[in-house]
Amino acid sequence: MSVTLTEKAAKEVQRVISEQQMPETTVLRVGVVGGGCSGFQYSLGFDSALDPAKDSVLEQHGIKVAVDKKSELFLDGTVLDFFDGLEKRGFTFNNPNAVKSCGCGSSFSA
Repeated sequence: MSVTLTEKAAKEVQRVISEQQMPETTVLRVGVVGGGCSGFQYSLGFDSALDPAKDSVLEQHGIKVAVDKKSELFLDGTVLDFFDGLEKRGFTFNNPNAVKSCGCGSSFSA
């Protein structure tokens, strides 16, 4: 699997799924889309529709993570974590394929 979900990130995803009363079939969809100041942006959301021909799905810490095959090329080896500190709170991507990233941390070039 191209994306590794940390236990802390999985707990936060589970909290959101539970609070928003999403169905048990809900998966965390991680991807890459064109845009941002560096060329690509990370995409993170919830989905219930999977296409085995287009998606790779793996369960990690009780959360099903789906990555479309096009995004997999850019996300191979990426670790998705959750940061909860005084100055900021949110998901963080540690992508070894990112050659350059912007100051906001949400876009990169490969």
